[in-house]
Amino acid sequence: MSLTTRMRELVDACFSGIYIHSHEHEDAISELAILCGAEDWRLSTWDIDRGLSPPIADAEDPLSAIHAFQNREGEGTNILVLQNFHRFLQSAEIVQAIHHAVVVGKTTRNIVVILSPVVQLPVELATLFVTVEHARPNRRQLLEIACGVAVNDEERPADDQMAPILDAASGLTRLEAENAFSLSLVRHQRLEPEAIWEIKTQTLKNSGLLTLHRGGNGFDSVGGLSSLKAFTRRALLRTDSDRSVRARGVMLLSPPGCGKSEFCKCLGTEVGRPVLTLDVGSLLGSLVGQSEERTRQALRTIDAMAPCVLMIDEVEKAFAGAVGSANDSGVSSRMMGTFLTWLNDHDSDVFVVCTANDVKRLPPEFSRAERFDGVFFLDLPGRTQKDEIWRLYRNQFGIATDESTPEDDQWTGAEIKSCCRLAALLDVSLIEASKNVVPIAKTSSESIGRLRQWANGRCLSSDHSGLFRASSGSSSKRRGTRSAPSNN
Repeated sequence: MSLTTRMRELVDACFSGIYIHSHEHEDAISELAILCGAEDWRLSTWDIDRGLSPPIADAEDPLSAIHAFQNREGEGTNILVLQNFHRFLQSAEIVQAIHHAVVVGKTTRNIVVILSPVVQLPVELATLFVTVEHARPNRRQLLEIACGVAVNDEERPADDQMAPILDAASGLTRLEAENAFSLSLVRHQRLEPEAIWEIKTQTLKNSGLLTLHRGGNGFDSVGGLSSLKAFTRRALLRTDSDRSVRARGVMLLSPPGCGKSEFCKCLGTEVGRPVLTLDVGSLLGSLVGQSEERTRQALRTIDAMAPCVLMIDEVEKAFAGAVGSANDSGVSSRMMGTFLTWLNDHDSDVFVVCTANDVKRLPPEFSRAERFDGVFFLDLPGRTQKDEIWRLYRNQFGIATDESTPEDDQWTGAEIKSCCRLAALLDVSLIEASKNVVPIAKTSSESIGRLRQWANGRCLSSDHSGLFRASSGSSSKRRGTRSAPSNN
């Protein structure tokens, strides 16, 4: 629902306290001004720099502006927009003045609107205000912005060929989109996706909450995982062709170093979607409620950037403290709850890939049906795939193909890469370098055994259709080829 439609409903219902959550104040006020003109409402605005507009004598500071608005006489509806007013809600006098203005406004139809990039209401006002989200521009609005920047037909593709441009701009604010389109015109004299992707990548990096990965290798660079590849490719291609059926995502469970992170990045390349990586640790804030708000902000950004692939790596560590006792006053549990609710209810075309190394640290409700389309187990690599990984990293680090390969029983792709890198770094043979590599299958054999035992009959196999079944006998004798080069 648009901001204009939502505000019209609330004002008609005489909600006298409205909190607009927006990062684009000029656009929000512009939409409100158009609405007030159409409905014959009177609009006033206040900010710390310009004071009250239209100006009233002795109404420059926030408290006097509220009093002046309360004393406004006349029939009809009056709306006062207070910009960035969360900065002043620590004052007892101002909170009391706002409280009185909202209560009296029910009868005088004087509507108080707080416009802020964060939602911070003191307890005295929490029940008096309704919060409205000022959403980022949708594809139709982005197309209008693009046409406003690239006014000539030579500067932009035809409307039916604008999809790559709009995909690149999805999730940007109106100002960011306008800047990105302008940069593209300066560089290429026409709208091109790459310049817009650059702005989006920089914007996400500056936020500190998400990182963006595009391009790179596809599934051809990842060995094995045939069932997982087929499942995800088919699910996402079906989603792209039939919007009535939406793929949710997958959970990947395996010992460290078996290619989970590499698979996520290759999946984005394979299906033509950007991969967003959510760093849950960056969501933590020092102030009360800040972590939960940053979590909601990240999820709103992810929704706005759909269609995309979202990767949360080592999710059991990301939400450490959500299970059992914790010393964070329940912050991890609340963040986990917010994420689980979004995971279950979001309508955006976001394919979520979560990776984990220790399933026992996750609550059982995390992997229940309808939160993920499937939970897959990735076992240690088999012989065929190890040979392919050795070939890849020999080429990457300039190691001769005829050099002897060390004993690699139970090695992961990450350990093979480490051996090749050390051989090149220390200028020694692979066999000599292997003496510095201790496989995780040996250092953590008990935990890997327990993980494989837990996955037996509970998880889908990443290599073949159906459930994963642990091989009988020693862990070094597994069926099939496995995994891909990865440093996860």
